[in-house]
Amino acid sequence: MNGGEWTLSEYVGAIDQGTTSTRFMIFDRAGRIKAAAQKEHKQIYPQPGWVEHDAVEILDNTRRVIGDAVARAGIEPTDLAAVGITNQRETTVLWDRRSGKPLYNALVWQDTRVASAVAAYAEEGGADRFRAKTGLPLASYFSALKLQWLLNAVPGARSLAEAGVALFGNIDAWLAWNLTGGVRGGLHLTDVTNASRTQLMNLATLDWDPELLRSFDIPRPVLPRIVSSSEVYGAISGGTLDGVPLAGMIGDQQAALVGQACFDAGEAKNTYGTGCFLLMNTGPKPVASTAGLITTVAYRFAGEPARFALEGSVAIAGALVQWLRDNLCLIEHSADVERLAREVEDNGDVYFVPAFSGLYAPHWRPDARGVIAGLTRFANRGHVARAALEATAYQPRDVLEAMSRDSGITLDELRVDGGMVVNDFLMQFQADILGIDAVRPRVIETTALGAAYAAGLAVRYWSDREVLKANWDSGRRWRPGMARERRAHLYASWQKAIKRSLDWTCATPAGPTVK
Repeated sequence: MNGGEWTLSEYVGAIDQGTTSTRFMIFDRAGRIKAAAQKEHKQIYPQPGWVEHDAVEILDNTRRVIGDAVARAGIEPTDLAAVGITNQRETTVLWDRRSGKPLYNALVWQDTRVASAVAAYAEEGGADRFRAKTGLPLASYFSALKLQWLLNAVPGARSLAEAGVALFGNIDAWLAWNLTGGVRGGLHLTDVTNASRTQLMNLATLDWDPELLRSFDIPRPVLPRIVSSSEVYGAISGGTLDGVPLAGMIGDQQAALVGQACFDAGEAKNTYGTGCFLLMNTGPKPVASTAGLITTVAYRFAGEPARFALEGSVAIAGALVQWLRDNLCLIEHSADVERLAREVEDNGDVYFVPAFSGLYAPHWRPDARGVIAGLTRFANRGHVARAALEATAYQPRDVLEAMSRDSGITLDELRVDGGMVVNDFLMQFQADILGIDAVRPRVIETTALGAAYAAGLAVRYWSDREVLKANWDSGRRWRPGMARERRAHLYASWQKAIKRSLDWTCATPAGPTVK
């Protein structure tokens, strides 16, 4: 199939591999969900600050949810024009191309074991020493130092990498390699959005940068080939989708930007998932941030220049609700947090800073740790639940303030998506604390939809972006109703709570050699 032909297939599929679960979703031409299946995977915490996933479990779950969704849809694989992948970014996998087995668990984007290495690199050239090339500050968030840790800590890993036997990738590359054949000729590639999150790709060339590879001591043969976010890479080999084109790969937050049809410069979306990620499309040229944001690739469709974005990444959003449920047993189900928060009239002057992995954008403070501030004997579980939801809204306000300074653009509405946007309390408070409308689309699963759009464009299932814009439709709008003075008071108190979370810990040790 070439790019000029129309496909007659009825649907497009999307693998949505997230931090806590994997889904497969099937969409029609209007962007409506035909069927879906989802399965959670284990969160592994070997020691404080370390967060790992079992990459084989993720692959097995991916294959399972594909089969389940196709069965629920009652369709044949030939009914799928193409499949796209979207994934948790920065999560780092290193595997043996001969056996297909990972050399160690995947190091999750939240993992902070390389904090001491971050500090050491910053001492040599400052936290922004690589920002001009990569758009990224030095942080434990990105893949390069995670990969460096694996190469140094896992016995034999570096020699295998230098020989091209060990392969690196974020989760997109791991899934693509396995789905296109694995040990029998699987394709080792990553898309430009995921590559931009490694701190090894040069934003000017959109290729691996030799100087960065030397600085991080990463051997070139371990790296995948960088491709567009939307093009036919090859056919899926084996399993339920045997023969279906794999035609889209895009990091989860960039996928949500595409799913929200934010194709014009100045359009922005915020996704509320495990973390919270606000992206603004800045057009064909990268915008350097001076306010603590990330400059990243938004997407690149085959035959077109790349589009760039400013991003504010927040580590803990929905994960805070899970923490209230699993660690404090404050609620039985995540959905219960809204009911509990509504039991109190206000936050009781309680503020919750969820700096469990330090503070990400725009602060970039790995020394921060979570705090609950303002507690008195008056405070109860309702105040804590409310403070947790309010924290999820304060953090995007921090990011949006920085985004306005960098871009000179003031938004009049924010498109919102992700699992937490079904929480009416949170969305109303978000509109109130921002002072602008929060708009939820009709289809809130925009991450999977963006991956489907990328794949569908590649095979001409959708003709162009104008069709995707026409698919977008508002499902619910929240308008701000809070007095300006009240908004200013709450946000000032949040800023005080942020200060209380700082300087809590020194850099985390890099850890021992893995056996």
